[in-house]
Amino acid sequence: MKRRTDVVVIGGGQSGLAAGYHLRRLGVEHVILDAEAAPGGAWQHTWDSLRLFSPAPYSSLPGRLMPSQPDEPYPDAAHVVGYLTDYEKRYELPVHHGTRVESVRRDGPRLRVETDSGSWTARAAISATGTWTRPFLPAVPGRGEYRGRQLHTVQYRGPTEFTGQRVIVVGGGNSGAQIAADLAHAGIDLTWVTQRPPRYLADDIDGRALFDAATARRRALDEGRTDLGGVASLGDIVAVPPVRAARDTGLLNARPLFARLTPTGVEWADGTRAEADTVIWCTGFRPALAHFASLRLRGTRGRIALDGTRAVDEPRLHLLGYGDWTGPASATLIGVGRPARDAAREIARCLA
Repeated sequence: MKRRTDVVVIGGGQSGLAAGYHLRRLGVEHVILDAEAAPGGAWQHTWDSLRLFSPAPYSSLPGRLMPSQPDEPYPDAAHVVGYLTDYEKRYELPVHHGTRVESVRRDGPRLRVETDSGSWTARAAISATGTWTRPFLPAVPGRGEYRGRQLHTVQYRGPTEFTGQRVIVVGGGNSGAQIAADLAHAGIDLTWVTQRPPRYLADDIDGRALFDAATARRRALDEGRTDLGGVASLGDIVAVPPVRAARDTGLLNARPLFARLTPTGVEWADGTRAEADTVIWCTGFRPALAHFASLRLRGTRGRIALDGTRAVDEPRLHLLGYGDWTGPASATLIGVGRPARDAAREIARCLA
């Protein structure tokens, strides 16, 4: 079955909903195709102890402030899922859940979006699939020989299943620090390894300052001024309360990255070894863009070349929410609103 609309938004998480909000305000006909069976995007699949970096009002999509969570200055993932569910319903956004997009192809003056339940043709498309479905695992020597359990951030839920185990957490970013702290507080036999010594942001810095830094960096680059470094200049790890507590009590001590995995653990360059029942890779993600393979769009490092949010090699396509390259802090709740608005306005002008 083939259906028609003006704009297809691929992905119904925070970025897709922000795009839908602005398209609806502009009166642009659209649908949002989401592979998830229920609202909430990737927030439905995070670990149990995850908290936002910012208070609720500073973690909101356009048009609707996130309500505060009782007794929680930094809301948890379940609260975010509830907020996104309400947002989708409040604005009557046309989300088709349980619809997985398989490919996007050129079809004369339109784009053909093929899904597991039929196809859509549209005059423009917005990709908002994020990165959660494409976890990155580094090519560390011996990874295929290790006989223990290996997980990525996307598979971690909480410390209970690791009771009595020796666990190595790999990664010096926020997910690595938060998961390591989660395990340390639970008394798990933990080894935390990072590629470089952990760089904590000042304890009084949260997501509000990160958004301001990302915005200032993009403005400087757009105006041809000196690169201010953005978020990276402040550090790698937000010292949220559980991380701060584990660090300050000596539970969170990082070792340098090991040289290789052995069948039963890891080994450093000096020959030191550590046994491990489980290795958790908190090593980041890559953009989930496989559905554009047939368009043969140019780019580097897994990205697509953009002018703003518009694909240089396919002007009917816009990308949202994949990181700073699709807008300052666009992979965050508060940051996606502005690039979503700009993409919707540009699409509306082109369709007119």
